[in-house]
Formats: sequence, C-alpha cells, structure tokens
Amino acid sequence: MEEEHRALLQNSTWGLVPRSPRANVVSGKWIFKHKFQADGSLENYKARWVLRGFSQRPGVVYFDETFSPVAKPATVRTMLSLALPRQWPIRQLDMKNAFLHGTLSETVYSAQPFGFEDP
Repeated sequence: MEEEHRALLQNSTWGLVPRSPRANVVSGKWIFKHKFQADGSLENYKARWVLRGFSQRPGVVYFDETFSPVAKPATVRTMLSLALPRQWPIRQLDMKNAFLHGTLSETVYSAQPFGFEDP
C-alpha cells in the first residue's frame, strides 16, 4: 500500500483541496492481489487504490465517457500467432503502475486513500 501511495504522489495524481459541500466525491477502495511465480510459489503482494466508478453520475462527475486501456485476450492470441511462425522473441512486461498522463477537462473529486489521509 505504501509503494502504491508513494507512486500516486510522485506522479502528481491529485491535488489536495478542501472538501466543497456541493462536490460529488467519488469514493475509492484498496484492491489486494497475490502475485505468483510460474512454479506456483508466492512472489509478492500487490495493492492498488482504485476509484469506485459506479458512484459517478453522468453530467456531474464526468461528461463524456470513461476509458481504461486493457489488452484483450484475442489481441494477445493474435500477437502470439504472428510471433511463433516468425520466431520473434516474446517477453512479458509486468507494469507496477500505469497512469494517464493527460489533463482532464472536468474536475473530479475523490476521497483520499483509506489509511493515508492527510488532515
């Protein structure tokens, strides 16, 4: 959790502001996952702070649409089927953190991560 929180701060993910009584504050939660090695042994623990998108209201929190890029299984299979006959080297990349490096046109208020509140 500390590593995730540190990464969020280093990437200037948010700016701490006083809570406005009229602001719709999107809550968040910690997601925990076990990362395993190929032999099934435990490699490490992962913690991610995610916002609860289901609490967003169109026109209040966001105005257009939300987007989260992911690799679809069909895309991975296609890439593997291309790489195999061409004998391309295949490598796996494990991302510790992924951030949208852009500017939002809307103001989104979110709660601070539980356990890391700055008074």
